Amino acid sequence: MALPDYETLMLPLLEIAGKAGGQEIKLSEAVDTLAKHFNLTEEQLAELLPSGATFKFASRVSWARTYLNKAVLLDSPKRGYLRLTARGEKVLSEPPPKLDNKFLARFKEFKEFQGRKKATEEEGTLSKETPIEAMSSFYQQYREALAFDLIERIKKCSPQFFERLVIQVLIQMGYGGSVKDAGEALGKTGDGGIDGVIREDKLGLDNIYVQAKRWIDKPVGSPDIDQFAGALSKKKANKGIFITTSTFTKDAQTSLKEYTSRIVLIDGVQLANYMIDYNVGVSVMDIFALKKIDSDFFEENL
Repeated sequence: MALPDYETLMLPLLEIAGKAGGQEIKLSEAVDTLAKHFNLTEEQLAELLPSGATFKFASRVSWARTYLNKAVLLDSPKRGYLRLTARGEKVLSEPPPKLDNKFLARFKEFKEFQGRKKATEEEGTLSKETPIEAMSSFYQQYREALAFDLIERIKKCSPQFFERLVIQVLIQMGYGGSVKDAGEALGKTGDGGIDGVIREDKLGLDNIYVQAKRWIDKPVGSPDIDQFAGALSKKKANKGIFITTSTFTKDAQTSLKEYTSRIVLIDGVQLANYMIDYNVGVSVMDIFALKKIDSDFFEENL
């Protein structure tokens, strides 16, 4: 089954707290119990939020706990723990068919948390994503759109500009020493399937050979990778990077294991994402700092 959303987790989480008989329980233990309750696989439990900052299922349980806290069905006696309240016990005495935002909106504290003076039917149509997931999803959508626009802009530029772009990306990723060193190396060899060579590190302990193809629609196939691998073999090189604005065929990707040299393939989407990650060709438009309470700050030394 798919990962349950945070509203689906509310009632089972409240029931887990109810079975504790008024005792506090660890949130991490509740996460494990809920994972078994929903028969989740290891792969599902390892699924991350788009940001990669935390596990999606554990985050959803945490948000279910937060919403139940705001409705005063649970409380948090200390960090990382939860406990059933008298109101939560009353709800469990006659459990609703479904425990969700619409149900919680009957409680004044939850309505204040939601920032509404009056609960309406809109609560029942809210997104099933947690706020963190919604923010991460919107960010991912924006990032994908930005990457697409970057690829389209690159395809309209000259091959010479593309070579300089490749240099900038590799330099920002920590390769090539300096822009001057990389600029002198890349685009200079013109040897078979090799466009240039760049330092692996700033000390120049090893070289990486580069092939850069600014192709519009045609995908890079295995013959192109074969040519590049052959050129690497002639150079007795063991590392190469093949970068394109296009894509790689399945055969091209499969052929990598046949070569003695280690070859890394970077397609247009990956290149655009590296540009975003390392601030090449993009600029910061705005910054939103997502903050949480620093629990250690509020620990009193008695």
